[in-house]
This record gives sequence, structure tokens and C-alpha cells, in this order.
Amino acid sequence: MRKVSAGQQVFNGFNLVFLTILGLLMFLPFLNVLAESLSSSEAIINGKVVFWPVEFTMINYQYVFSDASLWRSFGITVYITVVGTIINLLATASLAYPVSRQEYMGRKYIVFFVLITMVFSAPLIPNFILMKGLNLTNSLWALILPGAISAFNFFVMRAFFMQIPPEIIDSGRIDGCSETRMIWSIVLPLSKPVMASLGIFYAVGHWNTYMNALYYLNNPNLWPLQVKLRQLIMSDDINIDPSATQFSSLAHMNPEGIKMATIIIATIPIVLIYPFLQKHFVKGMMIGSVKS
Repeated sequence: MRKVSAGQQVFNGFNLVFLTILGLLMFLPFLNVLAESLSSSEAIINGKVVFWPVEFTMINYQYVFSDASLWRSFGITVYITVVGTIINLLATASLAYPVSRQEYMGRKYIVFFVLITMVFSAPLIPNFILMKGLNLTNSLWALILPGAISAFNFFVMRAFFMQIPPEIIDSGRIDGCSETRMIWSIVLPLSKPVMASLGIFYAVGHWNTYMNALYYLNNPNLWPLQVKLRQLIMSDDINIDPSATQFSSLAHMNPEGIKMATIIIATIPIVLIYPFLQKHFVKGMMIGSVKS
């Protein structure tokens, strides 16, 4: 084993302390939100809750789970995330693969045009006029189609495809594979790491959809979870579902606990996905960043 110098040991120790502090700064606010979501209204109002629940209760989650409007927003967010991520990956791969192969003409011009969109983005008003002209306003497609291809993710996927040996592609053509069959049977199975990496990026972006929903959706029944969460946080009082009369007093007495429980429910699903894709995520980002 290589001997570690004293300077390297000091540097490693500093990195360990710094990253530990940084990790705590990111985790402790989440722990505080979790503790308040499990605490009584009196404990929250009196400021007794820090990082551990006080007067433990699940009543806040019972209210959230009984609110039909929150479940509707949750379902809309899941739909946008699943459908949008599938469209993103298919569209990005469909564009990135051709421009990664030397035999396709005009690939440099396409890369240049994509780079322009990465440097210069359209202002809000022209975007809104375009969405209105396409009849996409007040539709969930307004949250999915405009960002079907991310310029950054396109370059990452193109860099990954460029590292696939051309001999593999040529062997598929010799065996009589069409371009579509070759992409589906050869290229995509080799691209699981980059697909997982970009899938996480796209999925997190869709799950956190907020600004576009405010711009393009006027119907509250189409609001995704983040917009619904914003409505709860900005409101001093919580609208009561007429069917949930047993929670009417709770919503007025403990709005903060309900807000914290909603934040936890909105955060947990996307956090739970990452551990299952972490291996592919790290590998995909390392490989895709070697070459551009």
C-alpha cells in the first residue's frame, strides 16, 4: 500500500470534517421538519420541537391522507414524473445517438443548435405565447413537452454514446439489424448507467415542477404537488374538505404540523428512489463526463 504523507492525512481529515458539517447542515432541517410533523400543536406553538418529536402524534398525517385534493395533486405529480421521464429519455436518446456517430451528416450543426439553446433561453412571454398558440395552456402536457430534451443531458448522453465502440454497431449492421432494432437491442442495453443517471435528473425535475405550473395552469384541479404545497405554506389557514369534519378543528389549531407532514410526503418518494439507482448513477456520470 502507498504510504500517505502527513499533508495528505491533514487534507483527508479536513475533508472529513468539512463534509460531515455540510451533510449535517443539509440533514438537520429535514429532521426538524420530520419532528414537527410528528408533534402536537401545543409543542410546535411553544417552540419545544427541535430535532425530536414532542408529544408524539400521527394526527397530522391522518389529515393529509384524508385530504382528497392532496391525493389528486400527488397523483398528478406521479403522472408527470413517470410519463415525462419516459418521454425525456426517449427524446434525448433519439437525438443524442445519431449525432454521436461519425457516419451521420450534419451532426455538427445539430450540436451547435442545441448548444445555442443552452446559452440563450427564450423569455417567459414568448414561451407563454407559444404554449397558448399550441393549445397547451391549462394542460399537463405544458409541464412535459417543453422540456422534453435538456441540452445538458443531451451532451452527457451523446458523450456516453460516443464511447460505444463502432465495431459493436458495425457487427449489428452486418447481422442485418435495422437502426431501430440496433438501438433497442444493442445500444440501450449498454446505456443503463447513463439512462439511470439522466432518469434521476429528469424525474427530480418533474417531481419539483413548480414555476411552469404557475405559468400555464389556471385550474386548481390540475395543480401538481409542489404548487399545492406552496398553497398550504403561504396560507395562514387551511381549507377544510367538507367530508373531513373530524379534522376541522385540527386544521385551524395546528396548520404548521399539517404543512410539515405534507412536506415530508412530498419529499420521501423521490428520496427513496435514489438508493436503488445510485450504482448506475455514479457510473453513468463518470463515464459520460470523460469525453464530449
